[in-house]
Amino acid sequence: MIDTPEIVLTEPRLTAVVRITIPRAEIQARMGPAIAEVFATLAAQGIPPAGPVFSHHFRMDSDFFDFEVGVPVEGAVEPVGRVKPGRLPSLKAARAVYHGRYDGLAGAWGAFLEWVAASELTRAPDLWESYLSGPESSPDPAAWRTELVQPLAG
Repeated sequence: MIDTPEIVLTEPRLTAVVRITIPRAEIQARMGPAIAEVFATLAAQGIPPAGPVFSHHFRMDSDFFDFEVGVPVEGAVEPVGRVKPGRLPSLKAARAVYHGRYDGLAGAWGAFLEWVAASELTRAPDLWESYLSGPESSPDPAAWRTELVQPLAG
């Protein structure tokens, strides 16, 4: 289930990220270790996360995902290995919050993007998800929250 979508202006955020281009089937196996790299780099640099983990997708097709995973930070991150400084931009976007298990995200995105189309909004090519609460916060999937953000063109 998603909350009623809304149009927002996102705030710019500095981030620490790992960029990944992988076959779609590998996302579950590769995302966790990349997030762990980000947290290890931040810990080594004494930089706390300033928000939830997110995935920023640049290209998704039937075979491959090109995306980055990371967290917002308040200060500059020194590049180490695959971890690089990044930025989430300030822009106009459609936003909704999905409630439930991660395996329901595809359906949530489908319903959300139907709302975007029905609202006659033009999508930008990228999108992101912020994992507001998940298994680390509650064993009950009904308590899990994922923010869906679809940047808008024009």
